[in-house]
Amino acid sequence: MYRLNNTKNFLSSIEKIFLDGRSFYVKRDDLIDPYLSGNKYRKLYALINTPKERFNKIISYGGTQSNAMLAIAALCKEKGWIFEYYTKPLHVKENPNSNYATAIKLGMIHKELELELYKDFVASLMLNLDEKTFVLHQGGADKSAKEGIEELAREIRESGLHVRSIATPSGTGTTALYLALALPEYKVYTTPAIGDKKYLLEQMSALEKVPDNLIILESEKKYHFAKPYKEFIEIYEKLKKSGIEFDLVYAPKLWKMILEQTDEEILYIHSGGTTGNASMLDRYRYKGLVSI
Repeated sequence: MYRLNNTKNFLSSIEKIFLDGRSFYVKRDDLIDPYLSGNKYRKLYALINTPKERFNKIISYGGTQSNAMLAIAALCKEKGWIFEYYTKPLHVKENPNSNYATAIKLGMIHKELELELYKDFVASLMLNLDEKTFVLHQGGADKSAKEGIEELAREIRESGLHVRSIATPSGTGTTALYLALALPEYKVYTTPAIGDKKYLLEQMSALEKVPDNLIILESEKKYHFAKPYKEFIEIYEKLKKSGIEFDLVYAPKLWKMILEQTDEEILYIHSGGTTGNASMLDRYRYKGLVSI
């Protein structure tokens, strides 16, 4: 049976790697917990430390490859809370090793919504909630994430590391936003994994005013979310040879932007999410981009 690691006093390590003749530092938030790791641990930090009697149900929504979905399922399993997760209709059978399959095993209740009803249903989730139910927006994009990301900022500041540039990938941009706000003396690099810069700024601005030290790196080529690309698998394999495995959905694009558009030493915040690599690697195999 899954049991959440004792994460309350967990301090993730910082490791040095070399890539394309440059040195980088990596904060190993991916090692916090098998499922509840990386930026999901930081975003859910307040809920992790919430007494289990406070809620009895968590509701969220999004895609079936979501790392946040799996992290919430693991948290609810530990707390004894019901977890309801809403998605658009599924059209393909999920890999038995996927985040979705694992979340179902952890007790997630999955509910599909018709495409034309999805947007209105999501907009209505906050209406008529009872006091024992908590709604987490897609990807953990919630003001409650601030507490855990400020804890991450404190760890970085107290690490004694001389580096003053940080990188973290963005779905909703929540981690990058609160990290930049908490560390105004640092540069915080990110890049949108979903949509473009305009979309990312809209997501972040819904939470707080975006600070000047948050730098969004843009790509000339348009990349579609979670689609296999030859250059991404090449970066993934190169990083793995350096000694650390990163996720295949968010990390490769940001590493590509970092290598092309920066030249200083950078502390990369490992966002976890490697549990989804099994299903992503299947996509790469199907496209003929990897043979293993």
